Amino acid sequence: MDATKGPTAGRPARAEDTALELLVHGVGGTTPEEMLGDPRTVRITGDDTAAVFRRADDIDAEQRPQDYRDKPVPEAYVWCNLTSGNGSRALWLLLLPFMVVNLAHWMRPRARRHRGRTVSAYGLLVRLTGLTLTVVLVAAACEVSLDLAAWQCAGTRACAQDHSWLRFLSPQLFHHGWWTQPGRRLALAALVPTVLTLLLWFLSHRTWSAYESAQPMPRGSTPEDATRTALGRPGFWYGRRLVARLRAAHTAAGLLTVAAAVGTSAARFDRAPGGPAVLDVLGRVLDALLIAGACSVVWVVARRGRSERRLDCELDETLVRRLPLAALALLVLTLVYAGWSRPSWESAGRLPGDATFGGVVLVQGVLVVALAAVAHVLHRGSPDSRTVLHGLGGPAVAMLACALGGVMTGGVAQRVADWVDGTGGTIAGPPVLLTWQASVIPPLLVVLLVLAGWLAVRTSVRTRRGLAQVRSDYADESEDAARTHQIAATRARAALTDRAPLAVGITSAVTMLLGAGALAGAWATGEVPARAAEGSGAVVDGAAQAAQALGSWLIGFGFILFVTWGRRAYKDLSARRTIGILWDVGTFWPRAAHPFAPPCYAERAVPDLTWRMATWTRVTGGRLVLSGHSQGSVLAAAAAWQLPPAMRGRVALLTYGSPLERLYGRWFPAHFGTDALEGLHREVVCWRNLHRATDPIGGPVRLPGRSGPRVDAPAFKDPLAYGRTALHPLPAPILGHSDYQADPAFEQERDRLLGRLRPGVPAPRSGAAGEDDATDVGGVAVAVDSERQAPPDGPAKGGQGSSGRSSG
Repeated sequence: MDATKGPTAGRPARAEDTALELLVHGVGGTTPEEMLGDPRTVRITGDDTAAVFRRADDIDAEQRPQDYRDKPVPEAYVWCNLTSGNGSRALWLLLLPFMVVNLAHWMRPRARRHRGRTVSAYGLLVRLTGLTLTVVLVAAACEVSLDLAAWQCAGTRACAQDHSWLRFLSPQLFHHGWWTQPGRRLALAALVPTVLTLLLWFLSHRTWSAYESAQPMPRGSTPEDATRTALGRPGFWYGRRLVARLRAAHTAAGLLTVAAAVGTSAARFDRAPGGPAVLDVLGRVLDALLIAGACSVVWVVARRGRSERRLDCELDETLVRRLPLAALALLVLTLVYAGWSRPSWESAGRLPGDATFGGVVLVQGVLVVALAAVAHVLHRGSPDSRTVLHGLGGPAVAMLACALGGVMTGGVAQRVADWVDGTGGTIAGPPVLLTWQASVIPPLLVVLLVLAGWLAVRTSVRTRRGLAQVRSDYADESEDAARTHQIAATRARAALTDRAPLAVGITSAVTMLLGAGALAGAWATGEVPARAAEGSGAVVDGAAQAAQALGSWLIGFGFILFVTWGRRAYKDLSARRTIGILWDVGTFWPRAAHPFAPPCYAERAVPDLTWRMATWTRVTGGRLVLSGHSQGSVLAAAAAWQLPPAMRGRVALLTYGSPLERLYGRWFPAHFGTDALEGLHREVVCWRNLHRATDPIGGPVRLPGRSGPRVDAPAFKDPLAYGRTALHPLPAPILGHSDYQADPAFEQERDRLLGRLRPGVPAPRSGAAGEDDATDVGGVAVAVDSERQAPPDGPAKGGQGSSGRSSG
């Protein structure tokens, strides 16, 4: 159906006849000039971070409706600066464990209404897991600065001689120096983890103000049954209160960790026979205050989750301000206590880091197991065959977050120990557990290599099986074996995305088993693997030494490679598109489990889109096609859910290369599951989803029943031409995830969608569901007839054929 047909035909054009196509780009970003196909663009609204652009010729389109009766007015929403920019933003990748554990919060399985307490327990367990990651990070900083540098190296003559910046702390080299006493060395070194904690607090506060402080449209509270997904609730994209509470709690936890690292060492010395009684009492009082502070932090984290049913602008001012300040005051008292003169105190061996790291790892394991039990209960109560790992995706990802935290912190400790102990054997080194954790990395890599080999074999088999399908899709062409293999291989590689859950599940399970083995080995032997294996035979001894040495280097090399890749992803567009989807999925979600996670760009982008759609439709009364590619389709769906139900009657949804079901529906079933997507299909006037078999990210929406074919178009043919033709004299590229607009079928699908979104006509609302009716929106009646959900009249021409139908 052409956009000019229907109620508008045969009469002068009016403002409400105007149609707007709001384009939302995806991963990798782009420029408004590329999106609009015009070098002359003008910013309509927004700022340098995110804005809406139009072509210069379309600025006054609403005043010239007769010029746009047969085409929509294109607008481009550009949000790439929310997730990319200069290379310094690659440092956000250091916060990756926090982002991953935050993802686990949103991977909760779909739950029935009576499972409210179980859902709350799931969120609580994830928040507590996130708290342990903060403790691990700060404890690693304490291990580097307090233990390796101030306690071990500065207390050893040979090590201090090799590092001039530590000589003033050495009692052997700087006799009777004020800083040479162990307690004072520890108090001075405590500045490093303290500054790190305060820096995390500052970054969390600053990024909230810069990226996430945009308020959604004011709306009343949403009834329980008003929407099938929480993404439609008024307060979903504004979690200011929870983030502030968590930021206060995690900051206090970091400061208390530093205080414990300094204070417990001094208290242990004071409790020895002959120690000063006053300092012994003071140490016990400080220990009690530390325990009370830790209990307060856990209570704050456990007390409240997200509030989404209303826009929660209130802050717990007393808690947010006083909890970190109280922890900072306790840290200052601890530093003063540790710095008290103790002439007979000498540093030897390691600080008690094994117990700290071992206890945290054990707690993390217990939390992940409990999280898996809760997720299983939720999934069993409301099963969905498309949900990844039978509902255990969240626990698996939480396990990977803990592993990432251990690898990153352990890698830093290992590399600093190797650098400080340049001559070898002068200091005891990092805690035994960190060495055991590094030693299990080679076996984990072997498992990953086997998994990668299996996936490669499966891809090769799938490629061979797909050759016949490619020949069938291009039966009218002269066969080229190389070209056929290229197309089949691209389709097979694109299908690897659907194998990701299996890879994540296996990696998580093996990581948990190896981590448990490392913890047991460290606690049972009290020695590093190489020493623990002495006397066990040449083979075992050699394997232990090789694993320990190789693991130590791999953990450091992996950390450096990780940061390098992250920086490249921000500077290289191709790398950005490859790595960016994982990063953009992680930072799409609000910070609900960890306040130090990278900022959520959707808390700015979704309100932007919602405000733009609501104000434009309210002022003009026109039609609007929300056109989203890749991650932009997820933003488009989230913005459509945020519109009032009546206003959705003016909005059509066009998605292409969309991961809505393939990634989000499977990994986040509580928010993008089948029920949620079916609800979106019913609430917008019409929705069309375009996809290709060669796309590794996007895919069909797969709604059940008649809704599926109505939403999903037949798969686009890719490449457009098998060989050289009159239209394609040069070899046509395999487009995969990009350039959907290059297919002639794209414009045809969009025009059909626009034609089904009819302009407003005055008509009373009458009839039952499925009959012709009209919905009143802001005083303008929008006609919604039974044809609006009908599929287009036959397949699109020019870009779809037998290959598209069979691949779909």
